[in-house]
Amino acid sequence: FKEIRTPVFEHTEVFLRGVGDTTDIVNKEMYTFLDKGGRSITLKPEGTAAIARSFLENGLSNEAFPLKMFYITPCFRYERPQAGRLREFHQFGAEVYGSASPDTDAEVIALAKKFLDNVGVKDIRLFINSLGCQECRKKYNEALKEYLSKNLDNMCDECKERFEKNPLRILDCKNENCKKICASSPKITDFLCDDCKKHFESVKSLLSAIGIEYTVNPDIVRGLDYYSRTVFEFVSGSIGSQSTVCGGGRYDSLLSQFGGKNEPAIGFATGIERLLLLLENTDNLKAKEDTLKVYVAPVTENEYKDAFATVNLLRADGIIADTDHMGRSLKAQFKYADKIKAEFVAVLGEEEVKNGTVNLKNMKTGESKIVKISEIKDEIN
Repeated sequence: FKEIRTPVFEHTEVFLRGVGDTTDIVNKEMYTFLDKGGRSITLKPEGTAAIARSFLENGLSNEAFPLKMFYITPCFRYERPQAGRLREFHQFGAEVYGSASPDTDAEVIALAKKFLDNVGVKDIRLFINSLGCQECRKKYNEALKEYLSKNLDNMCDECKERFEKNPLRILDCKNENCKKICASSPKITDFLCDDCKKHFESVKSLLSAIGIEYTVNPDIVRGLDYYSRTVFEFVSGSIGSQSTVCGGGRYDSLLSQFGGKNEPAIGFATGIERLLLLLENTDNLKAKEDTLKVYVAPVTENEYKDAFATVNLLRADGIIADTDHMGRSLKAQFKYADKIKAEFVAVLGEEEVKNGTVNLKNMKTGESKIVKISEIKDEIN
């Protein structure tokens, strides 16, 4: 997977067309404004639509398929801040263009799982569903509307509006009463055409073949309009009400919404801050900060120039090193080095400068020895 970067903001039309004008993101959450030329601009609320725009604009269809990309990007959504949700956040995601094969679906899901496993996420569950193709959706929407029409008076105002524009969005409503009504609604998996059914069965079979456990959840529709066929979520109950830590799916008709030729595509995204919160809450935060390896301590001002030169030699060797910038005494420098958890302190006095050596102290063991500056790297590794 190779990195792709898209701008922090796009023309608003990118998200109206790509994400869908019946979604919560477009209706409630986008930061949209006019620039000095009177053009409508939106801060990026998610990564996939922007990549689709870039794919078409930069002729990426001429690349060898499948085209595999990943991104790390800031995103912005105007919503009520809560556990795991921020108005400015960062997404990590991956996208594959050019393959309609179910093994690509399984590969992307496997990549997402491997990523979550590698960063230390525990006790997650994978839920999958198929939203079918346009033909499946047409039949399903008819059955769904017929069911919902009997209960429409008891539903929220938003769902009444969605009923005409995009009834599938109603299944994603967070209103408790609407959720109860939807619990007994027809399921999309009962309306899949033969091709979509075969595709979904192949995805399930491939996941089983590589030992990935899953649960089919017909209620997963994802919050964006561009999804078709396979959709999936990795879920955890450790960070409050927002339990999905990674989600994605297939979006084979997304490019046509931008006026381009369709190319099959699938991807996933995870919110980095939500992921960190989950790792903290479950005490699985593996990442540790790089610590200072060597603090070079000049005994007096006279040795500062040599200390500065030594630090830069160590840095050139890939060693994290620093020296005094505050005019501290040697005793104060040792206190400071201890406070910032330096592993070694290299003392430079008049004799050491003359001999091209340092008095190297291991801050963990307390052991000190005279070593040549050229040999510090060997001594500390």
